[in-house]
Amino acid sequence: MTVSSIVIPVKDVDAATAFYRQAFGAEPHTETPYYVGFNLDGLEIGLNPHGHASGMVGPTPFCATEDVEAGVAALVDAGGEVLQPPSEVGGGTTVATVVDADGNHIGLIHR
Repeated sequence: MTVSSIVIPVKDVDAATAFYRQAFGAEPHTETPYYVGFNLDGLEIGLNPHGHASGMVGPTPFCATEDVEAGVAALVDAGGEVLQPPSEVGGGTTVATVVDADGNHIGLIHR
């Protein structure tokens, strides 16, 4: 698995977008009420205005994988717990989130 994106939970998506637009010196490639995405040299940085409500505790790395269910199983075998089971989030994208032994989140994504 390779980290392909980092998703940051935000409470005010407009303020966060303005902050990261200036901090990164870049325009978002996607700007919707439910997700704002920046591409920084091939790394996706996403702002999730619903992240806090869904249990995100901070920025979450997402690993690209061809098989989200197998990735979840491997992380559970390593001692993780499923926070969000694999689910389709639109546009042919499937994501899942696992929590490690210290409570850190690790996401899996297939596009």
